[in-house]
Amino acid sequence: MNAGRVLVIPALEKGRGGGHLIRSLTLVRALRSLGGEACLYLPVISGERVTPDYPGAVAGLAAGLVDSFNPAWIMDAGQKPEEKKWDLIVVDRFKTSLEEFRIWSAWSPLVGLDEGGVRRDRFDFLLDLLPGPPGIPSPNMTSPELLPLPKNRRPSFFTPPCTGEGPVSEGALPPAPFRILVSFGAEDPAELSLAAVQALVNPPGVEITLVVGSLHKNPAALQTLTERSGLRVLKNIGELREKLAGYDLLVTHFGLTAFEALYARVPVLLAAPGPYHKRLGRRGGFVSVGTGKKEAARLARFLYTNNRLDPQKLYAVAGACEKIARRYNLEGERPGDRARDLARLLREFTPIPPDACPVCGKGERRNHRVLDRFPRRTYRSCPHCGMVYMLRLSKPSIEYETDYFFGAYKRQYGKTYLEDFPSLVKTGKIRLKHIRALLPRAKGGTPRLLDLGCAYGPFLAAARDGGFSPVGMDPVEDAIRYVRDELGFPAFQGFFPESPPEFRGQDFEVITLWYVIEHFEAPRRVLMEINRLLKPGGVLAFATPSFGGISRLKSRKKFLEKSPADHWTLWSPRRCGKILKSLGFRVKKIRITGHHPERFPLIGPFLTKKTGPVYSFFYGISVIFGLGDTFEVYAIKNKRRGP
Repeated sequence: MNAGRVLVIPALEKGRGGGHLIRSLTLVRALRSLGGEACLYLPVISGERVTPDYPGAVAGLAAGLVDSFNPAWIMDAGQKPEEKKWDLIVVDRFKTSLEEFRIWSAWSPLVGLDEGGVRRDRFDFLLDLLPGPPGIPSPNMTSPELLPLPKNRRPSFFTPPCTGEGPVSEGALPPAPFRILVSFGAEDPAELSLAAVQALVNPPGVEITLVVGSLHKNPAALQTLTERSGLRVLKNIGELREKLAGYDLLVTHFGLTAFEALYARVPVLLAAPGPYHKRLGRRGGFVSVGTGKKEAARLARFLYTNNRLDPQKLYAVAGACEKIARRYNLEGERPGDRARDLARLLREFTPIPPDACPVCGKGERRNHRVLDRFPRRTYRSCPHCGMVYMLRLSKPSIEYETDYFFGAYKRQYGKTYLEDFPSLVKTGKIRLKHIRALLPRAKGGTPRLLDLGCAYGPFLAAARDGGFSPVGMDPVEDAIRYVRDELGFPAFQGFFPESPPEFRGQDFEVITLWYVIEHFEAPRRVLMEINRLLKPGGVLAFATPSFGGISRLKSRKKFLEKSPADHWTLWSPRRCGKILKSLGFRVKKIRITGHHPERFPLIGPFLTKKTGPVYSFFYGISVIFGLGDTFEVYAIKNKRRGP
């Protein structure tokens, strides 16, 4: 199921310009076009509405900024958005306050766009569509390519200023007129437009066009300037990005328009309204004239020599912009349907389970520490039980089908699952010894064993040889058919904890999950259902990758980055006892497995041969200190029903 209801919250305060609003309006319209029920939400600002008719004023502004935007898509606080069920809330507020974060995170999972507030690292997902400054928590993705980029593009950054075939010869001039567009957003709070235009208007062969934003604080001064200088003026032009390709240079500040121009292959020269934008521009690699009106007034020195356009300076600006475009994947063509845009990414979002730890069920997710972020994935840690769990923007692409046990298995282990069958049976027999030791002495009959995620049945085969009556369950139809037809065991296809009707009224002495429990998005529900199916005193046994092993200790970030896309939880041996106790089990034995001395830092690269005294020594160290990358848990159900 994809995100159907999305609430988008823009920045609207004075001094924030119009970029956040334009981007939010565009996103709502795009989500609507994809079939979603997206709305723009207008929160109360500083306890008061900006105008007596706040929604109406924004609706009027929206009509001038974004084409085909329906005012009915706008909500305000009076419509009580908190009473609706939102799949996702997208916050484009620049700096979200703590109060806002607490309110909105109680409504739905939050995605922060270019978020710079103190709560940045608590968002479920962080998407920086524009590269952020150094020193802030890393986002899940930095992707200018997800912006609503223009369809109209120039052939290259170097036309017409230069040919792109090498440095421009000294004295060569671009064809006249050379068209410069000056745009500092809908508001231009630092009043850079006046200073920039005054610096650029004199040379011959240069045509200046000024974008006068609908929120500009000093429209009278701009009007006087344009009347005196004969500038071209653009007002209420709707979406500016489609007009950018008609110009040879854009003068602006760091923001959406700058990156839209990069995709349109229009060279960009920046002037910063303040130190923050200056830092952003410098980190992004742009050529910048500096900060404030005083520096903007010196624009001419970056473009002109002796009051004429300087081709070498133009070439330097264009070359810098081409490098930025290449760095952020903005140089190539996009598919006709523009598949890599923000709206499509958000529509793939799969609603997140309830706002609590998926294992212990305690706490609020917004207060669970974020460990690391990767594209489409965020890892949090529950402060109550210590479980590390994953949130995803969309479901993993892994399909539990036949290839999962053949192609994918062989790529990881060098042989198919069935080729590895004898080895898996041997491992199963070792595990059954530990299980048998925990079962009460049989008073007659054969103990029934349910193997969840049984695959093609090697553990079932080992269980039969060990005196058990095995039953299997797995989502892969071909595997279940093999277990039934080739091995002769009862087996059921399905996704646990949805149990088949045959399980009703039945009890099992043993339930096992070998490298399966981490694949469940909601393991608490799974373990509760296992508890229901087990007899009192019955055995729960499972194996899983270890968050306490050498690979994680060596580098947590690399460990999480390489963690399979369908591993929703990451278990630690020392946390299992407390977690399982809360669900009605008592851990009796934990076996640390998967010892790999070759993964040790420093010494590991020298342990290429898995033989000899040195390897054996470090293998022993791994065993003594429990540094294996996997482990097995053997627990019994308490003498009562339910956790």
